[in-house]
Amino acid sequence: QVQVAESGGGLVQAGGSLRLSCTGSGSAYGFNAMGWYRQAPGKQRELVATATSSGNTNYADSVKGRFTISRDNAKNTVYLEMNSLKPEDTAVYYCKARGCLNYGCYVGSDYWGQGTQVTVSS
Repeated sequence: QVQVAESGGGLVQAGGSLRLSCTGSGSAYGFNAMGWYRQAPGKQRELVATATSSGNTNYADSVKGRFTISRDNAKNTVYLEMNSLKPEDTAVYYCKARGCLNYGCYVGSDYWGQGTQVTVSS
């Protein structure tokens, strides 16, 4: 059974930093893209950053220059280093991992973690 588990959220003052981690497990063929999304109260879930197994990354404009996504393929783990945090970064952060269903990952399925709360106080 594929599982995705996040850790690292918490409360921080504006201007501070946090590091989130997400580990996928249970996929016989590994994971392709892994990334972070967030959802603030009353808002839709939005992309924060993603990283593929080959190293390509993508960021939302709102976090460029402040957040850095990195990945350890051997551990099926993706990290999100968040610096210069702002109150508007407050949200539940979710990890999404695309589990590969065959060799070469031509077919896959998305799996979500349960989310971790990030709160930035002003």
